[in-house]
Amino acid sequence: MNSTDNTNPRSGTAPLPSERLRVGDHRSRGAGGRLHYGYEMADPFYYTLLKEFANELRQKPTEAENIMWDCLNGNFGGIHFRRQHVIGLFIADFVCLKKKLIIEIDGGYHQLPEQQISDQKRTEWLESKGFKVLRFSNDEIIGNIDGVLESIKTYIIKEQIKPPPTPPKGRGDKPPMEC
Repeated sequence: MNSTDNTNPRSGTAPLPSERLRVGDHRSRGAGGRLHYGYEMADPFYYTLLKEFANELRQKPTEAENIMWDCLNGNFGGIHFRRQHVIGLFIADFVCLKKKLIIEIDGGYHQLPEQQISDQKRTEWLESKGFKVLRFSNDEIIGNIDGVLESIKTYIIKEQIKPPPTPPKGRGDKPPMEC
């Protein structure tokens, strides 16, 4: 069944209003017709464990995480962020699902060679899922939060600037004919 199918997978009738998929919707139908949402990116096998750990991380943030959350919480330039959000087998420090932007805050142990390798593999996996990962150190956030926020804003603005669509070809001022 594809995401444009208009039948209810349980009964074969028209879908309930809450089950209808719309153009631009972030939902799709998975096996058995169950609706899947764009934010459901956690590995189901590990989700409960990761969710508990994410809750613990939210309860005991670092100084840098507190500073960043104070800046991102609510509405950072119209962008909604989540903190300590499970994606696959990972917990992202901060993520905007709509923009597919992850902000990671790296403490001192991220300078260790084995941790850098792990971080690189994590970043590659997240990017393979369509996310962009921006990394900042604790020191950058604590000592230069304005510069960090400017970097994030610059990335968001750069991603919003897309070339305008090519207008359809027609003759003169007449609108093109539709087939």
